[in-house]
Formats: sequence, structure tokens, C-alpha cells
Amino acid sequence: MAATAATAFAAEPPIGNLNTVTVLSSTVPANGDLNPYGVARVPRTRGDLVEGRFLISNFNNSTNAQGTGTTIVQIATDGTFSQFAQIDPTKVSCPGGIGLTTALVALRSGFVIVGSLPTVGGASSTAEAGCLIVLDSWGKVVETFSGHHINGPWDMTAVDGGFLAALFVTNVLNGTVAANGDVVNGGTVIRLLLLTPDNGPPLLLDSTVIATGFPERTDPVALVIGPTGVAFNEDSGTLYVADTLNNRIAAVPNALLRFIPSWQGITVSSGGELNGPLGLSITPDHRLIAANGDDGNLVEIDPFTHEQISEKLVDDSGGPPPGNGALFGLVAGADAVYFVDDATNTFNVLH
Repeated sequence: MAATAATAFAAEPPIGNLNTVTVLSSTVPANGDLNPYGVARVPRTRGDLVEGRFLISNFNNSTNAQGTGTTIVQIATDGTFSQFAQIDPTKVSCPGGIGLTTALVALRSGFVIVGSLPTVGGASSTAEAGCLIVLDSWGKVVETFSGHHINGPWDMTAVDGGFLAALFVTNVLNGTVAANGDVVNGGTVIRLLLLTPDNGPPLLLDSTVIATGFPERTDPVALVIGPTGVAFNEDSGTLYVADTLNNRIAAVPNALLRFIPSWQGITVSSGGELNGPLGLSITPDHRLIAANGDDGNLVEIDPFTHEQISEKLVDDSGGPPPGNGALFGLVAGADAVYFVDDATNTFNVLH
């Protein structure tokens, strides 16, 4: 199996061989929302969704208060920009309100699901459990999921079967607010099983904690830090998690069928070029691309050999170090990586 995977890896160039960063578009909609977090590629044209375009969620409002962003925009690879949704906090039953996180997926059924970790005025002391918000393909809210182990949904990926979907969601508020900045080992990954019929909103069938014990804490600058990016290998059934505070990438085996939580997962890679990994994506050849939160680098990892293959600086602004706080959500392809830049409020491609 390892030899087969290694042969497949050779078909794609490492990100170290990609040399050009192109700004595709601003991510700022008409209401001025800032701080783009989540990125999801649209798998199928339905309603206002266009196949191959990217949805991007905004975490901050126009005054840059964290956990108050309400918009999702849609951007094409040629830079075409449109607003997909603006969610009215007064019309959604979400504990605490609306603050759209990196937890963002677009399903083949036409539903879009986004996480909310809301605050009042951006203060971490006011953060509440939040929810997952389901929108139809025209950007209209059709369902909200709260409870069911959802507590500060921070990032998300999906295994999409069309009529049935499994969501893997990281959560970062299990004890963090009460700890007032101290690290607590309460971060979780949950698996939500959804039925997505054509004639109605999705139905939540099951919620299971499949991993726990990840360190997390509130932060005066980043609001909260804990397990973030998730990427799923459909061949092996392994879920990978960016364990930000431990500066590593962890693996949760048998993620679709697991009913006993893994404690912090199994370390795939740690240290080295990793520097507070946040966003995480998997290439078609099953390599992992992590976006560092504490500098402007993308880091490529072979999860089979645990080798950090290459790294690429894609934001050298600000600091120190350059790119600190700029990167978050990303989608990796065979020969390009699409990513948001919080420092410039833009959507970009490394190619």
C-alpha cells in the first residue's frame, strides 16, 4: 500500500515547485465583512451555486470584531465575485448569534453548511456554543443544528454521498471560556451523519465524538486556538486534524465507523516547518497541505512516510514573522492551492 501511494505522489509536483501567487479577488462583500476563514469548492451547479467556484465565509464584521461576520461570498477562478448569502442573526436559532467560521462545506445535494462561533463585540469571554447553519443553493437558511456535541464549531470537512453525508467538525469551546486563557484538553472532533433529501432540509441522524483531548485556549488576538483543519482520505478512511497548539498534524483512523473517541489522534508530523497549523487540505494524491497560522507558509506532508516534503511562503506581509496571522482556509488541487489571506482580505491561488 505504501509503495502504491508513493507512486501516486510522484504524479503531482510538490508545492515547492509552484512559484506564483495570484490574487483572484477581494473577499469583502457590500456590508464590509472582514477576515475570510472557510473555503469550499462548489461540486455541482444548483441554484446560485456554480460548479468549480469557491465559497468563502467571513468571521468578522466591518469593524473587525471577531465572531460577528454573517456573509458567504462566491468567487470563480477568473475572479468573478458575488455574494452568496448574508445571514440575519435575528432569524436564526443559533446560541449566541452569528460569527461564520472556517467550518464550511458545499454538498452535491446543493446544501451549504457553515459553522458559527459567535461573540458580542469580538470578546472571547462572550463566546457561546454556536451552531451549524444549513443553507439551500440560493443562500436561504433552511435548518440550524445546535447541541449534539456542537460547541464552538471551528472547521469542517465532509464525506459526501449525495443523499447521505458525514460531516467531521472540530470544536474549540469545551471549557476554554471558563479557563480564561489557560490551556484545557477539551477540543473534540465530532462526526455528524446527515440525510440530504431533494424534497426538504437535511435531517441529522447521528452525532458521535470520534476524537477528544486536543488542547485549546482563548486568545486575546486570535479569539480561540484549538484543533482546526480537517481533511479526509477516502481510500484509507483516515481523518487528519491540525492540532494547532501542539504544532502537529494528527490522524484519526477508521473515522467513518469509529464509536470510541481517539485521544488526540496519532501524530503524523510535528515541528519542523509547521508553525501553528490552522487550515488543512488533502491533494488528489493524498498529500496534506497545512496552512501555518504563525507565519505565511504552506507545508506539504506525506502522511504515509511522515515526511514534510516542502514548504512555500505565500504571504510575507507584517510580522514578525512574515505572514503571521494571515492564513486559514484552503483547498488543494493537483497543481494549485487556493487559499484565503486574512491580512489582505483576499482569495488567492498558488500555481
